[in-house]
Amino acid sequence: MIFSILITTYNRLNELKITLQSLEDFYIRNDVEFIICVDGSTDGTYTFLKENYPKIKLINHSKSKGLIASRNELLSLTKAKYAISLDDDANFLSDNVLESIEALFEKHPKCGLQAFSIYWDLEKPKNTLKHEKVERVKGFVGCGHVWNMEAWNSIPNYSVWFVFYGEEDFAAFQLFKKDWHIYYNPQVLVHHRVNIKQRSTQNDYATRLRRSLRSGWYLYFLFYPVKLIPRRVLYTLWIQLKTRVFKGNLKAALAIIKAIFDVLLNIHKLIKNSNRLSSKEFQEFSKLPSTKIYWKPNNSNS
Repeated sequence: MIFSILITTYNRLNELKITLQSLEDFYIRNDVEFIICVDGSTDGTYTFLKENYPKIKLINHSKSKGLIASRNELLSLTKAKYAISLDDDANFLSDNVLESIEALFEKHPKCGLQAFSIYWDLEKPKNTLKHEKVERVKGFVGCGHVWNMEAWNSIPNYSVWFVFYGEEDFAAFQLFKKDWHIYYNPQVLVHHRVNIKQRSTQNDYATRLRRSLRSGWYLYFLFYPVKLIPRRVLYTLWIQLKTRVFKGNLKAALAIIKAIFDVLLNIHKLIKNSNRLSSKEFQEFSKLPSTKIYWKPNNSNS
């Protein structure tokens, strides 16, 4: 098997239906396998998949184990050479996706992972014009990427205790330590069907902020040279206080306090699992282009 498409889903059957419909051309190919983790869904997802997509391999959790644990499980099961990770609310917009992926891996033997070009919006872009190039980058985004499974099998699994946020950066640092490279592949365009602007007004805003902030601190303690950690932590804390708390954002204040306690509670794990970059390695890593998180088409107001 050359390709595997891995999806984890939780109570988003309608979104998953759209995603699977967009992947029908892949579903009928003999060199592609599908594995979906139904992570404790109660909306009939498992039954729907079993009845309508008999070729898909299914994992069915009776209770949700979380995104990271589900991704680890999916990656442990695939026998493919390359494993595509796609969110249940994401779909490809470009043509010749698999061919583009395979060509880049063959051209760059040290490529351990490819990061896709991701468009974040409920509606797809009006055009896909762009002038980006393939380049090595620091990291990748979880909703659309592909693993060289040789690279995945050479590093530790995603850290489940991160819960959400930071697991991709965790893997990126581990890849760097093993001399695997991450390449941004702009020829593979993913439409992530979410409204980013609405997230700050949703009920889980404080939870997302807490997890995002603590994951950054986790990464400092795990991978940064020791002498840089205090300054980095204090700087990020000051920025949060200045931009949120001092402006009266009480939800943010509570989230920051909880994030600090999360770090203290997990300090033993941070020490046990540390895999620090040397000063030279950190300088090399810092020179890499930043992770490409958002993409917008050229000549468009989208």
